[in-house]
Amino acid sequence: MRARARSAAPHARAVLGCAALASALALTVAGCGGGEEPAKAGASSSPPIAVPSVPLGTPAPGASKMPAVPKVQAAQVKALVGRWTGPNGDHFEFKADGTGAWMKGGQALWNGKVIPEGKGKFRFSWQGGDPQSASYWGATLTDGGTKMLFAGTNQTYTKAKG
Repeated sequence: MRARARSAAPHARAVLGCAALASALALTVAGCGGGEEPAKAGASSSPPIAVPSVPLGTPAPGASKMPAVPKVQAAQVKALVGRWTGPNGDHFEFKADGTGAWMKGGQALWNGKVIPEGKGKFRFSWQGGDPQSASYWGATLTDGGTKMLFAGTNQTYTKAKG
């Protein structure tokens, strides 16, 4: 048994090392504003938006992929269609075909499809799939449909008039 434990130790250290490296890279990319120097990242005085960590990368061989995004009818997303302005100069924009984008400073933070859950709740697709268990990757309409709470940042967005 001891021989087995010793031979597994280098493997365990390698796995932990890879996990630490992946975490450090993710934090570095997320924390540095996309690799731009702060002076070049934008002249906006609004605070940066913390983009929630979401499932990234290609699934490991043999791992199951996310389910396909269901077809959406315009009536299912009608209440969400339009522009939603956030408190930090960012906004969401949704179309009647169920597509949407989260934008800040002319850059897309997310784009994909909206998946209705019912009762004013929506999930957002990720990398072409339906992240059914990622409850933080979606939004809920509040205040009679005039406000939208994005679960990813816990920020409230207001529907633009017009």
